[in-house]
Amino acid sequence: MSIYESPKFDFPKIKFPKFWQNKTFWLIILIIFISSVSGFISGTLTGGVFYLQIKDELVKLGIKLPEILGNSTTTEGIYLPQTTQEEAIIKVVKDVAPAVVSIVITKDVPIFEQYYVFEEFFGQSFRLQAPQLRQKGTEKKEIGGGTGFIISEDGMVLTNKHVALDEQADYTVFTNDGKKYPAKVLARDPLQDLAVLKISQEKIVNEQGGFSLKPFLVVKLGDSDKIQIGQTVVAIGNALGEFRNTISVGVISGLGRTITASGGGLVETLEDVIQTDAAINKGNSGGPLLNLKGEVIGVNAAMVEDAQSIGFAIQINKAKKAIEQVKNYGKIVYPFLGVRYTLITEKIQKDNNLSVDYGAWVTKGEGGEPAIAIDSAAQKAGLKENDIILELNGEKITADNTLAKVIMKYNVGDTVPLKILRNKEEIILQVTLSERNE
Repeated sequence: MSIYESPKFDFPKIKFPKFWQNKTFWLIILIIFISSVSGFISGTLTGGVFYLQIKDELVKLGIKLPEILGNSTTTEGIYLPQTTQEEAIIKVVKDVAPAVVSIVITKDVPIFEQYYVFEEFFGQSFRLQAPQLRQKGTEKKEIGGGTGFIISEDGMVLTNKHVALDEQADYTVFTNDGKKYPAKVLARDPLQDLAVLKISQEKIVNEQGGFSLKPFLVVKLGDSDKIQIGQTVVAIGNALGEFRNTISVGVISGLGRTITASGGGLVETLEDVIQTDAAINKGNSGGPLLNLKGEVIGVNAAMVEDAQSIGFAIQINKAKKAIEQVKNYGKIVYPFLGVRYTLITEKIQKDNNLSVDYGAWVTKGEGGEPAIAIDSAAQKAGLKENDIILELNGEKITADNTLAKVIMKYNVGDTVPLKILRNKEEIILQVTLSERNE
């Protein structure tokens, strides 16, 4: 054997067991595979849930999640909402804002100029210049503003009555895209702070020379009977009559409030209104109060000037009936009973030795006005002074469920039963509600 040749070794042949032919081997492999896949899926789902949970909490603490994860909150310059609530608010504003309008009030006001009248005293030694004012024509001047929202494709706009109260003024509606339309007041609600205006649709001319009317974008009316305290709301309005479509966000902070509001020369008591801490500024009057589904649940009407974040809105369900009446009859009418009354409480019962602690006690007015209006539905039904109205159509009359509130559920011409207490005896009277002519 040459020294350059390596020695040859004969290795013994080793027989390896054929694992792939063993069923136990494949069973173990299958278990490992299933465990790995299950672990991956569980880890992914757990991580996703943890991410969603911690995301909102970090944002609430003011910590920007992208700074932690090294991500960006924008995609090609578009802001990405950080929470589902923020996303809902942004969507509400985008969807509803085009149907919210600004209302500008203008009027011809007199122009005055000052001039002097020279008067002589004691001959020419003393002359007095007396300033006087005289009118020198008129000029069109903006005297106020408010907010409204479009409720029909043909241009009906709902707003507050105190916004459209002046019958001598002109009203101009500005839409979100900057277009302006002269507006006509169709109806002013005799009881609630509501008014309905009308603007004309634009004409669209086609290639053949024909034309059609362009429909307006409208809001969606919700159900104010389903709202709850603590619910998030969005208010949109023409703040201070200058900043159109100003957005404020808050919650419903109270329900069933009764307030006395004043504005635009009107003083009115509003019952069963919504209280909210969403900022309602001057000029927001008549704007929509929205839920996170983008539905109008209230009409912004008033604020407390000496407080912070206390505003009020009329429930939209109270406005729906007025809207339908304007559409069908061209005016707003209310059923009328024709009685003056005092709501009975435990204190009034005790002070006047009454036999019940609830109901509407028919009495004269503070100025001696008659308890029963002449030729009214109440007089025709046989109601008398000192009667106590206990129920209307089976609905109990209380301090919280007033007679006026119950009557509002019915229409002019409806006949309803009244349960009254007269000389400690219960009587049922049938009354046909008439039309309120105030």
